[in-house]
Amino acid sequence: QVQLVESGGGLVQAGGSLRLSCAASERTFSSYAMGWFRQAPGKEREFVVAISRSGGSTRYADSVKGRFTFSRDNAKNTVYLQMNSLKPEDTAVYYCAADPLYWGVAPTEYDYWGQGTQVTVSS
Repeated sequence: QVQLVESGGGLVQAGGSLRLSCAASERTFSSYAMGWFRQAPGKEREFVVAISRSGGSTRYADSVKGRFTFSRDNAKNTVYLQMNSLKPEDTAVYYCAADPLYWGVAPTEYDYWGQGTQVTVSS
């Protein structure tokens, strides 16, 4: 059982930056692919970015490509989402997810989820 704890959310003005962190309890953290999803009020949870177990490969949603950077530090059991040039439409609860096999774009492909952290971007 992997426990994930997100942090780093908050309120920021449009054009600003935030860095989200997701710490995992699992000592075999490097065996898990990781992803970030987000969910705005009244909308379905949507894919943001995924990273392979080694960290060597990533895939981004078109809406965040060039603005967000996903990285992982397997020694610290932590992944990071650096978010730059934030827009009001980035406002959502951001969830960290883990899976031992897939680093897909569908929420159903991930077995473990964090509790989420709120990101609010004001215009």
